[in-house]
Amino acid sequence: MPSVNVVDLNRRTIGSVEVPSGIFAAPVKGPVLHEVVVMQQACSRQGTASTKERGEVSGTGKKPYKQKHTGRARAGSNRSPLWRHGGIIFGPQPRDYGYTMPKKKVRGAIRSALSIKLSAGGLVVLDEFPTVDGRTKSLSKILATLGLTTKTLIVAGGDDDKLRRAAANLRDVTVIDAEGLNVRDVLHHDTLLVSRRDLSRIQELWA
Repeated sequence: MPSVNVVDLNRRTIGSVEVPSGIFAAPVKGPVLHEVVVMQQACSRQGTASTKERGEVSGTGKKPYKQKHTGRARAGSNRSPLWRHGGIIFGPQPRDYGYTMPKKKVRGAIRSALSIKLSAGGLVVLDEFPTVDGRTKSLSKILATLGLTTKTLIVAGGDDDKLRRAAANLRDVTVIDAEGLNVRDVLHHDTLLVSRRDLSRIQELWA
């Protein structure tokens, strides 16, 4: 099994921990990773675009003018799509773009993404994540001390609301719990920061 160094807040190595090969040394399947990322992006689309058809726009149902002898084209309604302020032909309607994939494929993609992160040196394991007072400045100082100045994904327990509040104003920092781990976030961020405790939780969930 591969091992990962465990560091303290000053990025000094204080030990190591073995991680399962099935999660952090899994085969990397590029097409599956792409499929899952596309699915995540589709599921995050709002799908609120909406237009009005001829039966929904305001206007009377009365014939605008007589059928013949006006020199104009025939017209039966001022709500016609051919008229200004008329209805829209085949316009977008509110819809849900989301779809699902087999859970086995999604879990395999997450293992591939974690394996990529480990092989690229983007996995940082803390012995214990410090208590954050909810201030953005405090979290920025911790990350700067660890040398994490690029996009960082922090995996923390679901009860740490102060950590989430502190990261809310940091554009390149995202906080999720082990249950919310997903392919897009893992691949989008340069570094995956996790404590020894939450690393064990990841192994329980995705083994």
